[in-house]
Amino acid sequence: MASRQELKRYRANLADELHGAAIYETLARVEADPERKRTFGELAASEREHAKIWADKLKANKQHVPTRPGVKTVLMKGLLHVFGPRFVLPSIAAAEFADRNKYAHSPDTAKMSEDERHHASVVQRLANDGKPEATKGAEIAKAESWHKGVSSGNDLRAAVLGANDGLVSNFCLIMGVAGAGTQNKAILLTALAGIVAGACSMALGEWLSVTNARELARTQIAKEADELEHTPEAEEHELRLIYRAKGLDNNEATRVAAQIMKDKGKALDALTREELGLDPAELGGNPWSAAAVSFCLFAVGAIFPAMPFLWSAGELAIVQCIAFSVLALAGIGMFTSLFNGRSAVFSAGRQIVIGLVAAAFTFGIGHLLGVSVS
Repeated sequence: MASRQELKRYRANLADELHGAAIYETLARVEADPERKRTFGELAASEREHAKIWADKLKANKQHVPTRPGVKTVLMKGLLHVFGPRFVLPSIAAAEFADRNKYAHSPDTAKMSEDERHHASVVQRLANDGKPEATKGAEIAKAESWHKGVSSGNDLRAAVLGANDGLVSNFCLIMGVAGAGTQNKAILLTALAGIVAGACSMALGEWLSVTNARELARTQIAKEADELEHTPEAEEHELRLIYRAKGLDNNEATRVAAQIMKDKGKALDALTREELGLDPAELGGNPWSAAAVSFCLFAVGAIFPAMPFLWSAGELAIVQCIAFSVLALAGIGMFTSLFNGRSAVFSAGRQIVIGLVAAAFTFGIGHLLGVSVS
């Protein structure tokens, strides 16, 4: 008979495998490319095989085997149907990368451990649109956007956190003003001003961030082009060292570097990608589209606590503001569970508690300031 801890591990592993199988099956249904569709189908079948192993272990211990999909699964499937595979795939790739060694320390799961590492590699390649994986840790961090955090190209993570910024900041602003005893009209004007000011600030910040990144990238590429023009021997030596680091022997690395140096354009492209870690075709994205997305995401989150003051007043409006904000915080918490590895219930609860504590703090400060000013 398995111990309580082992049974808990069996259930957790079963839930993970069922989640993975359901997501890959959904990806196979919504994916238009036949080759990618086939790959997702194979990944789903593999996850189903893993799930059966853990289900059999639970059955052998006379335990209930859950079959209903969890909240995280339902959310991710919904996102896949609405936005398509390429919007969600970076988050799936990040989760696979984080879990690639979860079976590595048990001798009876060696085959599953090998499968999970293979899955991580395949999904990362698909998320990279088929580009080959980098070979060194630093290059991987540059090449794969989901390892860079919130400011990376992970659209799902950025969208959730952008909306969260708007929600929490405007919720706290409204509660601070309400705590000071301000009238309903003034609270509503403050809320709307908070939406516009915050969204503009976020948009400007994103525009500056992307613009500065692009300008820095262009400056680095221009310096690389100048070095290529005036010191080609040194640049060829750098290419040779890069290809040796990738695993080529000295003679082969020398031959490849010399071949690339015959075309200055190809040489600059290779140095830009390999030495600077930049994609010449993108250079950080479009600053205007990034600013527009940031503006909209902040505004979407910020509108929730402001809405009740459009039709209510006084304590009723404040109660509704808190209720709307709690629901939005719970929703955001559930979405964060898609890429933080925690359960949807835990993530939602934590988000609600933190949001309410912040709002209560600003309400208290507003009340103290209102009393002292009056």
